[in-house]
Amino acid sequence: MRVVVADDAVILREGLARLLREAGFEVAGLAADAGELLELVEQTQPDVAIVDIRMPPTHTDEGLRAATAIRERWPGIGILVLSQDIHPAYAVELLSAGTEGIGYLLKERVSDLAELAASVRRVGGGGSVLDPLVVSQLVGRGRQADDPLTRLTDREREVLALMAEGRSNKAIAERLFLSEYTVEKHVGSIFGTLRLPPSPDDHRRVLAVVAFLNAR
Repeated sequence: MRVVVADDAVILREGLARLLREAGFEVAGLAADAGELLELVEQTQPDVAIVDIRMPPTHTDEGLRAATAIRERWPGIGILVLSQDIHPAYAVELLSAGTEGIGYLLKERVSDLAELAASVRRVGGGGSVLDPLVVSQLVGRGRQADDPLTRLTDREREVLALMAEGRSNKAIAERLFLSEYTVEKHVGSIFGTLRLPPSPDDHRRVLAVVAFLNAR
């Protein structure tokens, strides 16, 4: 799997590249700002672009804007956005157009090589990754009384939060110490409560996660 890395901090950029190579990835190139990133993606057509949210010149959301541009121009390229701080609104913006091949992680996670590699592979394979700390903040938001999410049980909300992290039913079962059959029942109940029409389960999972992320 070929990846590119964009971060204005040379130590982090080079460190990420080294970790990725150790994990078996091909690093197709490195970029220090959003402009370099877009040129690099156009030239190399990687499987995944790993992008810092804050890059020059303003160090606000240039990386997020670049990630959005990559998503629009090259929808087949996975995007893994890294952030120093928790910004749930950025996660919502990034994922609101669809969760396929999209990830949002805090930078503290990248020190765990196994977790980093698994996240890159999941995004490159068309899955989604959402940092658990971001999910916890989204779960804690106030909800309107007519929001169907308020009708989910505590256990269903736990399952949906793990779905938002991009975890499979099997992984959710292992995390919550449940049988896979029980998780499947919870997922089916979530689909029903959110009034998601019958369709392939992968599609309904995406719709459920988007509803979860977009709820205010």
